[in-house]
Formats: sequence, structure tokens, C-alpha cells
Amino acid sequence: MVQNAGLNQAQMNFLRLLAHFTKEEEVKELDDLVCQYYARKVDEEMERLWNEGKWSHEKIEETLQEHLRTPYNV
Repeated sequence: MVQNAGLNQAQMNFLRLLAHFTKEEEVKELDDLVCQYYARKVDEEMERLWNEGKWSHEKIEETLQEHLRTPYNV
């Protein structure tokens, strides 16, 4: 049994689930499912932001032009 090392109940449940995956193929399938889940969540949030007018083509262009690198003083 996995001991709780500061993990919440959902994390503990997920660890118990992982104990049943014994083949690398199964782990890859689970990894793909988790990635799909989070990709869907991102899509849903972007759709919400777009519908609320908080995201637009103009905002996309503004973000693409933004310079976020740390300047280095040589």
C-alpha cells in the first residue's frame, strides 16, 4: 500500500490505479488519455475566454509580438 506523503485523495487514488498498469503499452495509453483530457480542458477554457470577449485575434497578435526574454547585460 502507498503511504501518504502529503498527497491529496485524488493523487492517492491515481497512484493506486497506476499499480494495475504493468505493461509499457498500457502506461502509454494512459499517458495519451491524460494528455487528451488536459488538451480538451485547454480548448474548453479558450472557447470560454473567446465567447466572453477576453480572447480575440487581436489578443493573439499582441501575444505573438510580446518580447518576454530577459535582457542580458554583457
